Amino acid sequence: MSACDSCPSKSGCTSQSSCPSANGEAKRSSAPSVEPSNANSNIKRVIGVASGKGGVGKSFVTSVLAVLLARKGYKVGVIDADITGPSIPRAFGLKEALVATEENHIIPASTKSGIKAVSLNLLTEDEEAPVVWRGPVISGLVKQFWTDVDWGTLDVLLIDMPPGTGDVPLTVFQSLPIDGIVMVSTPQDLVSMIVSKARNMAAMMNIPVLGLVENMSYIICPHCGDKMSLFGNDEVLEESTRQAGLKILDKLPMDPSSTKLVDSGNVEDINVDILGETVKVIEGLL
Repeated sequence: MSACDSCPSKSGCTSQSSCPSANGEAKRSSAPSVEPSNANSNIKRVIGVASGKGGVGKSFVTSVLAVLLARKGYKVGVIDADITGPSIPRAFGLKEALVATEENHIIPASTKSGIKAVSLNLLTEDEEAPVVWRGPVISGLVKQFWTDVDWGTLDVLLIDMPPGTGDVPLTVFQSLPIDGIVMVSTPQDLVSMIVSKARNMAAMMNIPVLGLVENMSYIICPHCGDKMSLFGNDEVLEESTRQAGLKILDKLPMDPSSTKLVDSGNVEDINVDILGETVKVIEGLL
């Protein structure tokens, strides 16, 4: 059956010669345009941190990347685009509400080390109140974090994206000038279709995938110091990742001490040697 056979206007169609369906082409809307940033913002690179599903440590990776880049002297900002599950304010211990200038430019919060951040949790009175919003409203807020926030001058703006391939990730990919994404996954998901779907979505949007961070990859034995993999043979997992067209940049352990720092709002005090390769890849774009 051709595309025209299911077209609701088939009987009255007079322009099949120019119809994209009649010519075997998928009907497409016009290409979306990138939203202009705030007039006071000067942002060199925009990097998304994405995952195929929730609960894999994407916000942890985002916040630690921000800390490590800031320690190297870069000016860093973070958009908490995971509107229904915002984690960035808690990781950095941010509580003060965002304010706006007389020109209605939103001023981002600033962490102890000078990292700038915006999040819905910095706009609501109760950080534990559920966000019962439909997709278009959530997408609109993410756009505002780009268009209405006075970011000033930044070397890199990290976007903690919501998991999956729904409305908000699509909005980020279409509306913001993303220079690349870092994907986050746990080892048991590397061989599944979850990671591939997120990767394929980025490819459809012509967004480069910089690489993958394998979180919760192993634990360090407290007695002998040996590294113990939690989800099977490392070589098998790495081969599966290569077949999916991805490169593992860093493998992160399950580390209760790091988790405690994030949960207590002290991610800037983290001192473990992680995410070195991911930082290098981002630095290569600056």
